[in-house]
Amino acid sequence: MSIGVVGAGTMGVGVAECCAHSGHDVIVVESDPHAVEVARKRMSDSLRLAILLGRSAGPKPAEVVARVRWTDQMSELHDATVVVECVPERIDLKEKIFAELDRCCATDAVLASCTSGIPIDLVAACTSRPEQVVGLHFMNPAPLKDTVEVVAGPRTSQRTLDRAQEFLTSLNKTGIIVGDGPGFVLNRVLMLCIAEAAASVDAGIADPETVDALFEGCLGHPMGPLRTADLIGLDNVHDTMTTLRALTGDDHYRPPESLTALVDAGHLGRKTGRGFHDYR
Repeated sequence: MSIGVVGAGTMGVGVAECCAHSGHDVIVVESDPHAVEVARKRMSDSLRLAILLGRSAGPKPAEVVARVRWTDQMSELHDATVVVECVPERIDLKEKIFAELDRCCATDAVLASCTSGIPIDLVAACTSRPEQVVGLHFMNPAPLKDTVEVVAGPRTSQRTLDRAQEFLTSLNKTGIIVGDGPGFVLNRVLMLCIAEAAASVDAGIADPETVDALFEGCLGHPMGPLRTADLIGLDNVHDTMTTLRALTGDDHYRPPESLTALVDAGHLGRKTGRGFHDYR
């Protein structure tokens, strides 16, 4: 298949790598040249690390990289079978992207959003083909996560869901279908957990190490909520919480002070070397 990916951030690069590693030709659309430069390096580093850790099977890194083409023109997605939007978690931006995808993509293309919380029907409404719009909520890091939350909007057709599942199967991933709504299932629950974990830090009840040690030691979680937030990216967590609060009116999704302070200082988690924890 020819796969389009819109956005060359952490998730966009991860999805593109998964697709190229599985033998698909990939076109990544990104308007920022610096973001493309960073994305190329991130993908190469990820592929090399997979070999060093013995996780890689299949094509060599050079073969994977050769299947990925980078462009700043959305019109080059005209032949894509599936397009996965991976831009920041802002409703206005995603609506703009989907309206443009509707204009330039093939009439039978599946248009997927990797949104972590924005209802699929909101972005589907910006197209003339809402039945072909679906949510594919990949987890970070995408190459290492075997399961994807598949979101069926109220107008998503069964054919689109079937094609989305076929696409995920081609990536050796399993899709679990859920209904539409702010945060779906994963982030509806996870963002509350992260918010309350950060609030515990703000209240002086425990430091981040202690919070995560409790979840890992007492509940058997492989990673506590604050390390999970660092892995997702604190900017993405902040955006998701802000969006969920706006869509639900639930003040429990208000970003905690410690999270906002870290984002304002540019400490965004693992990708910058520091978040709730220090990775430097």
